[in-house]
Amino acid sequence: MDAEQIRQLRAMLTRYLGEFDDCFSRRDTRARFSTYVEGQLSDLGEKSCEPIALAAGIPPRNLQEFLATYKWKEDRARERLQEMVLREDSGPNSIGIVDETSDVKKGHKTPGVKRQWCGTRGKTENCIVTVHLGYASGDFHCLLDGDLFLPEDWSADRERCRAAGIPDDVVYRPKWKIALELYDRARGNDVVFEWLTCDEGYGGKPEFLRELEARRQVFVAEVPTTFTGWIDAARVTERPFRRAKGRGRKTPRLVSGSRPAITVENMLKYSPALRDQRWVRYHVKDGEKGPMVWEVKHIRITVKDEQGLPGMRLHLVVARNVLEPEKIKFFVSNAPAHTSVQTLLRVAFSRWRVERCFEDQKQEVGLDQWEGRRWLGLKRHLILTSVSYLFLARVRKELGGKKSRANRMPGAYGSRITSAELVA
Repeated sequence: MDAEQIRQLRAMLTRYLGEFDDCFSRRDTRARFSTYVEGQLSDLGEKSCEPIALAAGIPPRNLQEFLATYKWKEDRARERLQEMVLREDSGPNSIGIVDETSDVKKGHKTPGVKRQWCGTRGKTENCIVTVHLGYASGDFHCLLDGDLFLPEDWSADRERCRAAGIPDDVVYRPKWKIALELYDRARGNDVVFEWLTCDEGYGGKPEFLRELEARRQVFVAEVPTTFTGWIDAARVTERPFRRAKGRGRKTPRLVSGSRPAITVENMLKYSPALRDQRWVRYHVKDGEKGPMVWEVKHIRITVKDEQGLPGMRLHLVVARNVLEPEKIKFFVSNAPAHTSVQTLLRVAFSRWRVERCFEDQKQEVGLDQWEGRRWLGLKRHLILTSVSYLFLARVRKELGGKKSRANRMPGAYGSRITSAELVA
């Protein structure tokens, strides 16, 4: 970036923040919004309310109240952000990415805080967990939405929730349900995802995959080794069966003598159709440590549904890291049957986009530096952090120069753009 481009940033930021003017009915509240975003975009070492306020020459309480108590339309700000991404940053081959992040917190009054698995630390820690929906198209990526995961013990203690300002209608929801709500909210704002991808924490929930299928959303989801189904689907019968005594068997049911469903791990070990298939190498992308090459096997499977019967027919992609053969990943997809393995791989290995968003938002704009005890303050902080990050993504897109198209995404219904490369 040259000196002239740097001089353009102030005018760019002023125009950008002006897009959100109708979210604030008062001029002083609108000014606090600008102060907060400019503070997150500054070179301050710490980006919580106090250092941002002191750098701007205002009392820290002003920004704390702006987050926790001032009246302004935070939901409208989130809608506006998604509208802007749709209008100016969307493109073909777009990917929605579901993931979560955690932030270590002290004490017990921060909304949702408890000792739970903390991915940031890789161990159980006193922290909060937030679920997010990312968006990627071409070289552009950002976060569209995020919401707090409220643990069950918090949800059951409504007095504790009220003390933290958590509304009575905000209760415990499994993380996959939160992700689905984020997805539905974005779709309600006309954001389109040609693909959606997630890790095994979400892909391992058949209910989540069924809900995406019901919404006609094409997905590539990582699944755990325990994910269950058939390579050759078992037959189902509606024929009633009655014993001489007692109740008859329920219908529909598997035909007597049918092979039971097995895990994808055992498919790889014991099913000849997959076990005896040779590994094929693919160059997925170039990472920070060099080329990422994975060996792959591919087959179609039928998933076991909640009644124990054959359900969705999906692609199963088994990927093994060439440098670490013990590192094996399993992915499933409801993409059309003719979709190439290269395409499925490229989508499957796109989650780095949302991980990069988390890393940048924590290092650059202070996603993990919220300090407060009110649920509304956290909700607004998540929205404002996405607003700040979107501006950075815009600057990178407009002023950072064009990059190679080699890693751009193929479409669900045809490889219009370069995909993963087959390694001879």
